[in-house]
Amino acid sequence: MENTKEMRTWLDELNLDHPLVIAGPCSAETEEQVLRIAHELKDTDVNYFRAGIWKPRTRPGNFEGVGALGLKWLQKVKAETGMKTATEVANAAHVKLALEHDIDLLWIGARSTVSPFIMQEIADALEGTDKIVLVKNPINPDLSLWLGGIERLYTSGIKNLGAIHRGFSTYEKTKYRNIPEWQLAIEFQDKFPDLPLINDPSHITGKRDMILDVSQTALDLNFDGLMIESHYDPDNAWSDAAQQVTPAALIQIMKDLKIRKESSEEVEYNTSLNTLRAQIDVIDNNLIEKLGKRMKISDSIGSLKKDGNIAVLQSSRWNEILGKMILEGEQNGLSEEFILRMFKAIHQESINHQEKVLKS
Repeated sequence: MENTKEMRTWLDELNLDHPLVIAGPCSAETEEQVLRIAHELKDTDVNYFRAGIWKPRTRPGNFEGVGALGLKWLQKVKAETGMKTATEVANAAHVKLALEHDIDLLWIGARSTVSPFIMQEIADALEGTDKIVLVKNPINPDLSLWLGGIERLYTSGIKNLGAIHRGFSTYEKTKYRNIPEWQLAIEFQDKFPDLPLINDPSHITGKRDMILDVSQTALDLNFDGLMIESHYDPDNAWSDAAQQVTPAALIQIMKDLKIRKESSEEVEYNTSLNTLRAQIDVIDNNLIEKLGKRMKISDSIGSLKKDGNIAVLQSSRWNEILGKMILEGEQNGLSEEFILRMFKAIHQESINHQEKVLKS
């Protein structure tokens, strides 16, 4: 995709004085539920009313959506409130029905993005449409797969494109439902700065009390908007109850969020910022140098293990290091999550170095 500036056209045309907001229930449950939530979100900062019509679940037996019937409810939402509508599509049949019911914005979920076959099928079905199409990141942190899905749509002539960052699955236990991997989102922005990027704090957190903090982080990182699930009775929602907020809570979140300026022309600010960044550059260079020295020591350890016919992995030593570093990290204001991820990466690189020596 060589020219992503044209992809901002649909966002710029909205002429918003606040981030884009897509909100509504995780699932359309009943006509009354959909219309009640829509009316409570009418005349707020919400730009698109969302509702899941088809809900693919991890395991069968759970509520999997009302199907095409829900599209008629979304049509009523638009007729009664004037709000634009949005829903998820997962195959060509969904696309056809959504277009027939004049849904304004379509998004493609993480389970679909993971498959180039599905993405091509959807791209073919959407060919030439002027609808807005947003692509959620794949389940696993694979930037190429995410970008590849968007490129398939672009190649099919779809120009009103954008992306949704909804976090990534992990086997590790964390405070998030799906870890945000902010650095990967930042890399996405670096590659395509003009492609609108929306954050989905509902699926990242899995908990309604964390939505404000994650939303603020996203806005601090210059995301273009938010997709937040809202239900008038979240605890009794038919899907994803824990991560939905009431319309009143959503309105309060919108009020509490701070919109940052991208930059400032003030001389004092820029002088101070450049000084601090220069300090970080020096420290980063030192970190790389220290890590290089550490790996040279790992090479020497690898030679010793090779001579003694000793296994590379020493679990007791590794656990000892990890426990010590977590305590050291806490004393220096570093989270356990950060220390674990950083030292696991360092440990893996050390193993790679020693393996290379053993095989030489």
